[in-house]
Amino acid sequence: MDITALPYRPCVGIMLINQDNKVFVGQRLDQIAEAWQMPQGGIDPGESPEVAALRELKEEVGTDKAEIIAQSRDWLTYDLPADLIGKLWKGRYRGQRQKWLAMRFLGDDRDIDIATHEPEFMAWRWIEPDLLPDVIVPFKRDLYTQIVAEFRHLFPR
Repeated sequence: MDITALPYRPCVGIMLINQDNKVFVGQRLDQIAEAWQMPQGGIDPGESPEVAALRELKEEVGTDKAEIIAQSRDWLTYDLPADLIGKLWKGRYRGQRQKWLAMRFLGDDRDIDIATHEPEFMAWRWIEPDLLPDVIVPFKRDLYTQIVAEFRHLFPR
């Protein structure tokens, strides 16, 4: 199979930032290794990235108490490792093409409920943005480094 012939799945990613300037990460239910990630999900046909991001936040994090404060300039991509192509998304995609949105969390921790209708996370926590590349699966590390760099201006020093 020529994986370069496969398209990227259109997707959004969400950097949810709390009042302490920490970022939400969830530990995926479907991972054997301890892998944390920011919420993300597919964009439905006819859906804008902004609408998709707000929908995904509600579906994965169980809250809508957030406002969009920034968007990535470009669409960012990552490729799946060869052993995952064919196993995810029915083998239709080689990876994801993502528009990332930074959101300010307007609620408090009680407003987060990962026990959603179709849960994706088994645990969650807030972490420093610079730690994001260290907790993600290795094949997304470069992507997370780019996201942290792009949204660096949102984190006062």
